[in-house]
Amino acid sequence: MNPKTLLIASAVFSLWALSTGAAPITPEDAAGHVGETATVCGVVASGKFLANSHSQPTVLELDRAYPNAVFTAVIFGEDRAKFGTPEKSLRGKRICVTGSIRLYRGKPEIVLGDPSQLTE
Repeated sequence: MNPKTLLIASAVFSLWALSTGAAPITPEDAAGHVGETATVCGVVASGKFLANSHSQPTVLELDRAYPNAVFTAVIFGEDRAKFGTPEKSLRGKRICVTGSIRLYRGKPEIVLGDPSQLTE
């Protein structure tokens, strides 16, 4: 392969690699990525729709059930209809959630506002 073709192929591969994003992280590792946009993958160990709570959140705990959860995906009431009943339909399934990781009461979470942020 001539040097020019090799250079072009290398550049194309590099751009492709960067566009695929970083590798998913585990719920246990999420605390080390607060403030970053990342994909966290795990099994939905527990979930609950808090209908009587302020902002009516649906919480999905990955890998460890409440109260021992290490990571939570949150869907607020205003967006719940877009997701159906994830606390039931996703229980026991491996999912990945993508978004900005933030801390809530000392534990990492990602707020989901759009179903495109969640994959099975």
